[in-house]
Amino acid sequence: MIFLTVGTQLAFPRLAKALDEYAARSNEEVIAQIGDDTESYPNLDVRRIMKPAEFAETFQRARIVVAHAGIGTILTARQHQRPLIIVPRRHELGEHRNDHQVATAKAFCDITGLHFAMETSELDALLRQPDLDPVSVDYSARHDDLVNGISEFISMLKTDHKDGPGLFARLFSRLGQPRAAVK
Repeated sequence: MIFLTVGTQLAFPRLAKALDEYAARSNEEVIAQIGDDTESYPNLDVRRIMKPAEFAETFQRARIVVAHAGIGTILTARQHQRPLIIVPRRHELGEHRNDHQVATAKAFCDITGLHFAMETSELDALLRQPDLDPVSVDYSARHDDLVNGISEFISMLKTDHKDGPGLFARLFSRLGQPRAAVK
């Protein structure tokens, strides 16, 4: 079973139509959470809105999840360790107010199990693969770089300098003092 989810804020007819056409050709069940989309998709098992428990259960059962490039969906795919194909809504096609979903897709494209299709015509090849990797629970090298950079920054702030205590020490020493006493 394939699970299509487009979020709850905006319809995504381009993606729903592509999955409807795929379902007709493949005879594979596609459950589709499509929000406020009013189009007809005869080959999809359409759910406008899903309760959280139903959403989680459907996500967990899915062979592949296909979705817009929403952070919540990416995190849920990671949590349930499901393969995820993301198709970003595009500003140039009038699907969103800007291209933040394209930026999100590009930012996460190196994560194992996260597959990216800019065009719906790219979906068939991905959907036909019987064993796409699930979204990895391993952190990427960029995550490690970010954590190390933040740790170094915090250490720098805590470190005493020739001018006295580090920034954190100076800030925390003022906590609890009356406002007038803080300079």
